[in-house]
Amino acid sequence: MLLTRFFQSVLALVCQVSLLYAQQAISISSPDKTVLLTIGNTSTGNVTYRISYKGKKVIEPSGLGFVFSKPQVSLTTFSITATDSSTVDETWKPVWGEVSQIRNHYKELALMLTDKASSGISIRVRFRVFNDGVGFRYEFPQQKALSHFVVDDEKTQFTVAADHKTFWIPGDYDTNEYLYNTTKLSEVNAPAALDKEKDIALKSPIGPDAIQSPVLFKTADGLYISLYEAALINYPVMHFRLDKKALRLTTQLVPDAVGNKAYLQTPTQTPWRTIIVSDKATELLSSKLILNLNEPSTIADPSWIKPQKFMGMWWEMHIGKATWEKAGGKHGANTQNVKKYIDFAAKYGFDGVLVEGWNVGWEDWFGNWKENVFDFVTPYPDYNLDSLTKYAQQKGVRIIMHHETSGSVTNYERRMDAAFQYMVKEGINTVKTGYVGRIIPRGEHHDGQWMVGHYQRVAEKAAQYKIMLDSHESSHPTGLHRTYPNWMASEAARGSEFNNAPTLGIIPEHTTILPFTRLLGGPMDFTPGLFRFKLNQFDSTRTTRVRTTLTKQLALYITIYGPLQMAADLPENYEKHMDAFQFIRDVAVDWDDTKILAAEPGDYVTIARKAKGKNEWFIGSITDENSRDQTLPLDFLEPSKTYEATLYRDADNADWDTNPEAYVIEKKQVTNKTKLPIRLAKGGGCAIRIVRQ
Repeated sequence: MLLTRFFQSVLALVCQVSLLYAQQAISISSPDKTVLLTIGNTSTGNVTYRISYKGKKVIEPSGLGFVFSKPQVSLTTFSITATDSSTVDETWKPVWGEVSQIRNHYKELALMLTDKASSGISIRVRFRVFNDGVGFRYEFPQQKALSHFVVDDEKTQFTVAADHKTFWIPGDYDTNEYLYNTTKLSEVNAPAALDKEKDIALKSPIGPDAIQSPVLFKTADGLYISLYEAALINYPVMHFRLDKKALRLTTQLVPDAVGNKAYLQTPTQTPWRTIIVSDKATELLSSKLILNLNEPSTIADPSWIKPQKFMGMWWEMHIGKATWEKAGGKHGANTQNVKKYIDFAAKYGFDGVLVEGWNVGWEDWFGNWKENVFDFVTPYPDYNLDSLTKYAQQKGVRIIMHHETSGSVTNYERRMDAAFQYMVKEGINTVKTGYVGRIIPRGEHHDGQWMVGHYQRVAEKAAQYKIMLDSHESSHPTGLHRTYPNWMASEAARGSEFNNAPTLGIIPEHTTILPFTRLLGGPMDFTPGLFRFKLNQFDSTRTTRVRTTLTKQLALYITIYGPLQMAADLPENYEKHMDAFQFIRDVAVDWDDTKILAAEPGDYVTIARKAKGKNEWFIGSITDENSRDQTLPLDFLEPSKTYEATLYRDADNADWDTNPEAYVIEKKQVTNKTKLPIRLAKGGGCAIRIVRQ
């Protein structure tokens, strides 16, 4: 009897130790100890992660896993069969960017998870813990139990600790061109909680409680938390499905036309899921976590890749002066009209002129879903591309090509080589692509795996021909401009063209939210620089307008980063304000350093940037619908040196609604000890150029 009791005690102790081991936590902290990642593995095999920042809760225990439809298996319970850890601290130089060099410093934890059920499938989850957050991805090694497979669902969860203030846009597999909503997390897609005066979709077109990434939280205890993704390759975009009771977001991958999410073959991996966190809004905007999770450049010699400023034969179609199509007698892309743009661009030092509506097919491009509307090599008869490219080059300017696919993506892929060869022949080295409409073939979604692969194929093909790329209506950027530095910008958000929307278009706060959301993934072709605010110049019935002051339009060249910057307005509108236009002429498009001076999502953003290779700084400061007073410390300037600051500021009586064109230009002597006071009007801004004397 005593022996039996002894063995029972030993067995109970062994069971307790086994259970403790199964439930033990694995923790790893960031290099500076501020971010703590903890992995849990319960006795039932549920693997969870949680994150804290300076002791404050960021992500509560959240699950990991997958469901495959081929083979039919649910991967939600695992044994941790191996662990590995390492530390990386390196510095790399981007081809172009907001800073001249970037530090990549993190601790890594890799866990091998083996399915506790009978499939025998193993998945590696790789975590990288930075001083400003965490990135993790799933990796599928080559193995006997798994070769080709189809993802039905990804079960990654993000559970937050409280009902945070949330900046979000509705879930939509085909567009991200929304205004941002600001509500509690529990009020997402609740119409009563939203400002019905805003031009926003109150409910997701793909179902209730669906929102897009990125999403931004501001917590009651002072944290800013971004959920996003990095290195989106061969995989659908990550949306979220929200469980309001649990305050939990679960990945919702974009399906293809038959409902599958991803077709994969081992060895492979997913994009990184990213959680960026800080107790300072300015530090969140300084994060390079997403860039650091992308692979280095694939282009061995990137010397041909050049940031640039350009004019656009584009806005006049949006405001009724001209049309894309030739029919109707108002065709904008005619030889004489484009020459005027070239002359203006050359006179004032611009690098290029974008021309839209140049190629045949625009009469039948939208809504008919035809495969062969555009061939990308046939100009309209009134557009002599041969003579225009020569004319432009003689003046030191290049034409920028426009390829609108009208959603006929397989048609574009068949014709890409011919289209890019045609560009090279004409001496054109930059292309703007467009994806308006339903995707052909099969009705794929803009954010699905097939289209994600297409955007990558275009970037790779363009690089073969030494062509720089600007994509519109594409999926959100995820730092791939590090890997493909010729993919210099994308739209992928509500940009300046929406100022001509039939209702509100863009409201003043929108541009103060973009840096905290969409812009964390990469540069945007926002197209700032509008100088006329009532858009009835060519159609007196139009009531649309631009909801900023003139100097806010200047400041956007700094606060909305992009290495391809267009002066969006018409030459004749700039000619009325040549003194203010000087800032657009002067502002750089490539930078050695960037300082975030002040920021609060939805309220204001103030950024200083140092021009590449020059002793010049540019500052942009913008506000929402409220006027603000700010004091800017200039301690980033070189000590013991004197600088001249040229301020382009709102006049005292400026107001986006009643007096948007009122501005003052003034010069001041400043040093690194100067604290520069500025006042921003309602919907206003301030742009500053600082040059060392």
